[in-house]
Amino acid sequence: MTTHTRTGAGGTLGLALDGIVLGCDYNPEQWDPTVWQEDVALMREAGVRLVAINIFGWSHVNPADGRWDFAALDQVMDLLHAHGIRVNLGTGTASTPAWLTRQHPEILPVAADGTTRYPGGRQAWCPSSPILRDRALDLVARVAERYGDHPALALWHVSNELGCHNAHCYCDASADAFRGWLRERYGTVDALNAAWGTAFWSQRYGAFDEILPPRLTLSSRNPGQMLDFHRFSSDALLDHYRAEAEVIRARSDAPVTTNFMVTAHIRNLDYWTWASDMDVVANDHYLDHRLADPVTEMAFAADLTRGLAGGAPWMLMETAVGAVNWQPLNRARAAGELRRHALTHVARGADSVCFFQWRASAQGAEKFHSALLPHAGTDSRAWRESVELGRELGVLAEVAGTRVEAHVAILFDWISWWTLDGEGNPSTHVRYLEQVHHAYRALRAAGVTVDVVPAGAALDGYRLVVVPALHAVQDAAADTLDAYVRDGGSALVTFASGIVDHDDRVRLGGYPGAFRDMLGIRVDEMCPVAPDEELALDDGSRASLWSERVELRGAEAVASFASGPALGHPAVTRHRRGDGLAWYAATALAADAYAALVARAADDAGVSRDPHAGPHVELVRRTGHGRTYVFAINNSDRPVPLDVRGTDLLTGEVLRAATTLDAGEARIVREETR
Repeated sequence: MTTHTRTGAGGTLGLALDGIVLGCDYNPEQWDPTVWQEDVALMREAGVRLVAINIFGWSHVNPADGRWDFAALDQVMDLLHAHGIRVNLGTGTASTPAWLTRQHPEILPVAADGTTRYPGGRQAWCPSSPILRDRALDLVARVAERYGDHPALALWHVSNELGCHNAHCYCDASADAFRGWLRERYGTVDALNAAWGTAFWSQRYGAFDEILPPRLTLSSRNPGQMLDFHRFSSDALLDHYRAEAEVIRARSDAPVTTNFMVTAHIRNLDYWTWASDMDVVANDHYLDHRLADPVTEMAFAADLTRGLAGGAPWMLMETAVGAVNWQPLNRARAAGELRRHALTHVARGADSVCFFQWRASAQGAEKFHSALLPHAGTDSRAWRESVELGRELGVLAEVAGTRVEAHVAILFDWISWWTLDGEGNPSTHVRYLEQVHHAYRALRAAGVTVDVVPAGAALDGYRLVVVPALHAVQDAAADTLDAYVRDGGSALVTFASGIVDHDDRVRLGGYPGAFRDMLGIRVDEMCPVAPDEELALDDGSRASLWSERVELRGAEAVASFASGPALGHPAVTRHRRGDGLAWYAATALAADAYAALVARAADDAGVSRDPHAGPHVELVRRTGHGRTYVFAINNSDRPVPLDVRGTDLLTGEVLRAATTLDAGEARIVREETR
């Protein structure tokens, strides 16, 4: 048996499933029941073993106030069970039925400008609405009582993509809930005034009742208020998840989760605070062609999801077979990409690969979203590739339950994301996630596999820790990193790090604030530059976006600015701190220079790097059960060397000597003892 496990504050929990699971979302309510028999037969043919249903089922099982009809859902549950397919059962609370919002328009969300957002899309509800909460929990209780011990049930799916559209509500109910959250956090209004710095602009509050959510103003808003509203909004949705989960757990022993959105365009929820509540960590990820390098972002998202799972296997709850419907240009996958991208998720810890959706919709907002069974039916490339993927995932059963090997960590922090991307910072062109992606891309180019961990996490076992733009940092987290370096670790910190504390209060005495002593430098002035202004370094490297007038306070200069407002000042430094090394990059290095710096820091730290891994070539190891599996995936258009000994699980070929990995090819090799 394979167990999806999570090790965190809540202990080790899991979902028992055999092997690497192929799954999908299924929306039978969109189709005539005569289609259902064909669907389950084709699911078996494709190798689908886990199906998510009732995700948007509220109006179908509860079509009017006081009226309940579970006949169709009963039939689907029984039909899937009869064909040996397990169910990931949604609570149905993701979107409200029209009758409910007509009866209670006060549950509708309100935007920052004070305008109401109406039904017609999805998630048209306020997370703090007591009416919504009561009605939702009534629905959850009825669903859980009816199906809590159904033999098809494998997993409970609370709501869907919580906070995707309604994370921030500014209505009166939200305002009241926000004030209650602030009372609990601060105790006194004086403590709140100190945390928010309300001495500025005569913003001092005399009572909690005077406080509103950060609705739109004529000027910049209070940064502390905005940061706390982010925290509150994340907590409000987590409270909603917990309420649904509590109702389920009183009626069912099946594990409970919801689908995270660890992706490039969603930053609303601090998933570090959510992860310990999940029985199984699950993520939705779609390739984002708005990015310059969507494949690298996909790898990062997978590594971050594994970090949320405490390094344990996790579920890819949703991804696309081909194009999505919500990007400006919805690109189809090229031949072979479906396979490579699915195996990339597995390489980085996913023990389940599930797709939205099973059968492509004929109507609705997502009618042009791809599916395992496309509009063209089974006579299609998408279907043939999906069936082959299902076969290959079945072959990889022995990999399930193993863990990814990584000796380098990157620190990731939602608080820094919220503060650095907030109002009134030195440059609106410096975006937190972009800086994290730059660092991750450099590590990937250097052939390094990475764990993504929260600031303040234990760093034992890592040879190198990379800290990109960790803008907001608590004293304890800074001390943990410093102790790690003093004990012999290596850290690479970039500009914009350590500047403020977790109240968004600037750390006085010079930048980079919390990391000055560890890095052996001091900066008295930030010097951002325009995005199109290139900076030269005296070692021939190029940089952009940012510069600083760095003073050495024990560190040595590795490279200095040869142009720009910080001309002559160090741009890259290195500092011997105790038994370790602390590197600093005071600018946004060009990709080649960044990769070279990361490679140098990794080599100095004794990190093992595969010379054939790189920006387009995955070489990732999963280890467990006394075995090691090498995932070798070539996303480039040329063959690359592959020096691995063992058995290719996909073909059965025994590799006894160095070979090549063809362009667009993937091998998963059970490695001989190293």
